[in-house]
Amino acid sequence: MTTTTSPWVIATRESRLALWQARHVQALLQQRFGRTVELLGMTTRGDQILDRTLSKVGGKGLFVKELEVALEEGRAHLAVHSLKDVPMDLPAGFLLAAVLEREDPRDAFVSPRYASLEELPPQAVVGTSSLRRMVQLRALRPDLRIEPLRGNLDTRLRKLDEGRYDAIVLAAAGLMRLGLAERIRTRFEPDRMIPAAGQGALGIEIRADQAELRERLAGLVDRPTWLAVHAERAVSRALGGSCSVPLAAHAVWQDGQLRLSTAIGHPERADAPLLKAAVSGPVADTAQAEALGVAAAQQLREQGADGYLQHG
Repeated sequence: MTTTTSPWVIATRESRLALWQARHVQALLQQRFGRTVELLGMTTRGDQILDRTLSKVGGKGLFVKELEVALEEGRAHLAVHSLKDVPMDLPAGFLLAAVLEREDPRDAFVSPRYASLEELPPQAVVGTSSLRRMVQLRALRPDLRIEPLRGNLDTRLRKLDEGRYDAIVLAAAGLMRLGLAERIRTRFEPDRMIPAAGQGALGIEIRADQAELRERLAGLVDRPTWLAVHAERAVSRALGGSCSVPLAAHAVWQDGQLRLSTAIGHPERADAPLLKAAVSGPVADTAQAEALGVAAAQQLREQGADGYLQHG
């Protein structure tokens, strides 16, 4: 399937952001390998179910399942995902072949009326369907009303503009990729609101038996991002994390070491404290990156994270 004549096919969701991401990878592949690359647009279950939060209908894996079926059936060679939407453990027969250089990983505060979270009046309505954002917003401003917000990026902005919310919180990377950076009023620094594992990074998934394609895609890997996201994703894996667990994990390079910050909130009890842990160390390969994630998970467990997980 990777002969010099046949085009490579990228499976992608059909939202505007997903198509931007797929076209970005398409251009990279065409430039790097001089190959024809086509897109196969698909609508996933995650795109169809908009009346319930993801944690209640099967988690973020709903955004990737149909794309994996296309890979399995040979209708596509690779799938492009927002890495934060990719389950920590891929199904047998699939692997993450590359992660590209990360865009801004921070969360963005978006509001037509207020410049920052601090400016919101008590009982203001803030929209997000991310449990991770929900627990961190509650920790910062327990007086706010946090309401569910589903739909693609354009739908979420429209609901805000219709006045259903005083503010919403979105990934800065998605807004920037779609040329909507002017909608961002402020960005939450990661020490105030820790991003999701893999946030801002694009991942390329392929079938595990495509050795030649894997070898070629290895040249697209951004190594600092690759190691950072392996550490982040290892935290969730070590805790048995899923979409129903409000877990944050974000790694940054400082003085040649990887510093990993994590937080976990209780999925149901608003009065439960936010647990936080940070670890750092030299990381030269994925095994060391994942060991850092396991160490952070252990610190969270020592603070009582298991009591939070059994509700997830």
